[in-house]
Amino acid sequence: MERYSRESAIHFFDPEKWNLHALGQLADARRREVSGDAVFYNVNLHINLTNVCKYRCGLCAFSCDAHQSRAYRLSVEEVLKKVEQASREKCTEVHIVSGVDPSISWKWYVDVVRQVHVAFPKLKIKAFTAVEIAWMAEESGQDVTEILEELKSVGLETIPGGGAEILVDSVREKICAKKPMSEVWLDVHRKAHQLGIPSTATILYGHVERMCDRVDHLLKLRDLQDETGGFMAFVPLAFHPKNTALADRVKESPSAEEDLRMVAAARLILDNIPHIKAYWISLGVRTAQVALAYGADDLDGTVRQEKIHHDAGSDTPEFLSVEEIRRLIKEAGRRPVQRNSVYRSLES
Repeated sequence: MERYSRESAIHFFDPEKWNLHALGQLADARRREVSGDAVFYNVNLHINLTNVCKYRCGLCAFSCDAHQSRAYRLSVEEVLKKVEQASREKCTEVHIVSGVDPSISWKWYVDVVRQVHVAFPKLKIKAFTAVEIAWMAEESGQDVTEILEELKSVGLETIPGGGAEILVDSVREKICAKKPMSEVWLDVHRKAHQLGIPSTATILYGHVERMCDRVDHLLKLRDLQDETGGFMAFVPLAFHPKNTALADRVKESPSAEEDLRMVAAARLILDNIPHIKAYWISLGVRTAQVALAYGADDLDGTVRQEKIHHDAGSDTPEFLSVEEIRRLIKEAGRRPVQRNSVYRSLES
């Protein structure tokens, strides 16, 4: 299998070098080698514990300061109530990410995972971005590995890929200067993989980054995957500028053509990460469906109650039923396969 160089990878993002549909055909052929005609989805619930965040990144419309009227923090009881409702509807995964609220002890986050796991032991828990975990280590005075071991011991199964944004520090200084830099994100995922905690990886594109920055981000992920093998999937996230501090500089979200090119390029460059998600919350339902012909083999899931992208102007639904997801996959000429958090089929 051909491994693409940095120069070749940059060409994927240049319409003069690569016709979009030709690129899509190449990516789709690669996808078929990995997944055949299967497209995966899961029945999941997103919970954002708090929108208070000390970093207040320019790219984020979700976060706020503690004194603002829209600030909130869920109680453990509220979390359990949400999970109970989703569990009754056959949810198999809860996805928990939040702002970084410096007034909350790291022990509280551990307790949330513990109580969810005790109450719903069959439910897979995907929780906390690398940025949140790095803050827990800083706040507790412990090593990242110790924090991850503690979380794993109380029920954490996987960690999400959020907070990666662009893994190029010159770009991070423009969009999330207070947030930890690239190596911190990579190191948290490295240590998680070493402990047997798999993860996903993301990119946030369509703001101030250059095409070469996107490629450098992808190559860093590819290198880490060569080292650890712990990434299960890659999730391209289109930037939504509404209500963010970057809205004056970035007027619109990426076009559908740019979204599809990102998905296809990721499939070809990330030759060692098996799954590419077409995250319908970010891309939009129709573009995500089309992306199944451009290298994607996963539609994520039912989601429920997502706030981060919607606060930034995403006009997608906050929930898709299993029936709707399966219909979208079948309409794309693919075979829907319900999975769990670690890509084991739940089809009978």
